[in-house]
Amino acid sequence: MYFLIMAGCGAVIVNLDFDKALTLTGISITWGLVVMVLVYTLGHISGAHFNPAVTIAHATMKRFPWQEVPSYVIAQVVGSTLASGTLRLMFPNTTKHFVGTLPAGSDAQGFAVEFIITFFLMFVVSGVATDNRAIGELAGLAVGAVVTLNVLYTGPITGASMNPARTLGPAIVFNEYRSIWIYMVAPILGAIAGTWVYQLIRYTNKPVREITKSSSFLRGRKLSD
Repeated sequence: MYFLIMAGCGAVIVNLDFDKALTLTGISITWGLVVMVLVYTLGHISGAHFNPAVTIAHATMKRFPWQEVPSYVIAQVVGSTLASGTLRLMFPNTTKHFVGTLPAGSDAQGFAVEFIITFFLMFVVSGVATDNRAIGELAGLAVGAVVTLNVLYTGPITGASMNPARTLGPAIVFNEYRSIWIYMVAPILGAIAGTWVYQLIRYTNKPVREITKSSSFLRGRKLSD
């Protein structure tokens, strides 16, 4: 989580301090790349849970033990807070720029946006990371891509948090809590909805060869059998 915030929020600061050098596209790509890299680096160790909403959503599906949720969430928030503090120390102009998330419009609009994009994120995560028919080797790429997409088209509206810890860390460091309830509630509800909707549609009576002709999918089916 520390590296996620250092890269993503660091990109926001650099863009503000250096005359929009990165642009929204660059910031979006940075968020997507750091998520992808961390999934491939740490997924086999911790499941690559860098988001309390994802952790809680997995727990509701009994894919993750509830007793471990508090320790994961604490680690996520601590990592985000420490990274936000590091960035504030590294960049003297950071005090002029809040690198957290605030809705540009109404709270209702912000809530809807955060719910929808976190739903999309968790729907993809559920598809590529929990279904043994998917191409597991591409999970990091798919999750990084959906993060990039979400930040690209909703970043100017809400900051595209999708992650309560991503919002809470900078809020603590900058003492900025306006509309924070949106980012604590909407991503969690969106993630739970996303994983449950995927659960409803994941089952099929069709053999895998009828779903796709991809040898990778077929190979995955044979391995799972």
